Amino acid sequence: MQAEVADLKVDLAAKDVKIQEQAEEIARLKGLPPRPKFKGKPSGMEAATSRPLSGRKKGRKPGRGAKRDKLTITAEVKLKAAGVPPGSRFKGYEDLTVQDLQIGVAVVRYRRERWETPDGERIVADLPAGIAGGFGPQLRQFIAAAHFQGQVTSERLTSLLNGMGLEISKRQVVRFLSQGLEALVAEDQAVLRAGLETAAWITVDDTSVRHARKDEFTTQFGDARFTAFRTGPSKSRRRFLYDLQGGRATFVLDEEAFAHMRRLHMADPLIAKLRAHPDQRFAGEAAFNAHLDAVGFGALKISPDPIAVATEAALWAAVKAEGLLEGTVIVSDGAGQFRVADHALCWVHAERLIHKLQPTNVAHRQAVELIRTLVWWFYRDLKQYKDDPDPKRARMMRARFDRIFTSRTGFVLLDRQLRRLHRQKAELLRVLDRPDIPLHTNGSENDIRSVVTKRKISGGTVSAAGKTARDTMLGLMKTCAKLKVSFYQFLGDRFGVPDAPAVERLPHLVRLAAA
Repeated sequence: MQAEVADLKVDLAAKDVKIQEQAEEIARLKGLPPRPKFKGKPSGMEAATSRPLSGRKKGRKPGRGAKRDKLTITAEVKLKAAGVPPGSRFKGYEDLTVQDLQIGVAVVRYRRERWETPDGERIVADLPAGIAGGFGPQLRQFIAAAHFQGQVTSERLTSLLNGMGLEISKRQVVRFLSQGLEALVAEDQAVLRAGLETAAWITVDDTSVRHARKDEFTTQFGDARFTAFRTGPSKSRRRFLYDLQGGRATFVLDEEAFAHMRRLHMADPLIAKLRAHPDQRFAGEAAFNAHLDAVGFGALKISPDPIAVATEAALWAAVKAEGLLEGTVIVSDGAGQFRVADHALCWVHAERLIHKLQPTNVAHRQAVELIRTLVWWFYRDLKQYKDDPDPKRARMMRARFDRIFTSRTGFVLLDRQLRRLHRQKAELLRVLDRPDIPLHTNGSENDIRSVVTKRKISGGTVSAAGKTARDTMLGLMKTCAKLKVSFYQFLGDRFGVPDAPAVERLPHLVRLAAA
């Protein structure tokens, strides 16, 4: 009975959390003030288990170094001293480096030659590259950088530009933010593909967004070299696999797909039906669904749903057929849609399950603190193992993991969480076989924070072009930061700003960073 009561308490707590999340969403949609945040501090496991740099004194931060030495001098001006008395000796120059910004409105009239050939054909001189709708490329560069990197809303951008003397409407600003970005969208798709083809590991996360007055979800993909965002109406595993293909929606029925169907417990006679059919590759969801109806899957009312299983398996086989995620470990917070291929779990999220427990007496509180201390020590040793892997030490770490997560503390909720984490042993200890992967998804949470910030400042999107532009520009901005490329210079090169520094294509840089 005690075990049943403990299970009911855990289920009730989970339902309370879900109810609270729905209440907060309703309050947000009604414009009510948000619920006060829980004042408890984060666990701090990652920072506390990081080794300090050798030779650094406690409490002192390292110096940043002379940043002015990294500046590129664009002009040099020699100033003459006034009031120099006769007989003085010249002692050289005293240098002072000054940074400034030149912003101004330029109105240029282009007088284009017009000619008419003997055949009556009209010929007009071409405009310089980058001009669109009566506005120059440098304006587009400024608007895109200010909105996506500076998180300035379109209303404030319009007000700022009008105040500077530029005649532009909010509608035109929104057009620049969402239209004419086809080349950047293609580059963002190529960045995702290059990353997935060459990544040893990726971390993934998702967050909710608003699009066309409905709830949707943005998924983040990335490693230390690239970031990509994809937004869709759900966060199912099928949607995740669709995004991994870069939106191609190819369906493949091969041995990889049939093996995946068996893992999802599809009956062998149904697999045999699909295997016997001559059509094994389909372009688009409509063609694949028509094929499933043709072999009789649509009339089946069984569990698991054969259409859902076949769709997921065919999408996964298409990902593998395109050469993506070969030997790649996916590190996530444990959400079910990310559990494909070689999967590892985030230790910070795992420890958070223990940290969030609220003991009601001294004995339970001491049990929680003891287990957290053991987990922190274990996590610190995992970090050290990553720097110096050893098979013998790996066996010791696995045995130590069993001792920690099979212990009985007397606090039923804590014991239940420990058993749950012990069932995920293979994914939590994946780092023992692959020391190159991260132990957490902090990189994903840092990346996806830009989506959350934009959601808070600008709200949701309305058009499909706006949604694509948001995913594309935020992904390229984060990728530029990881590759140490100026996002502003990147935009200047892609928009055709005159004399802008050339920036190499990001997919090529992503592949070079993997070498």
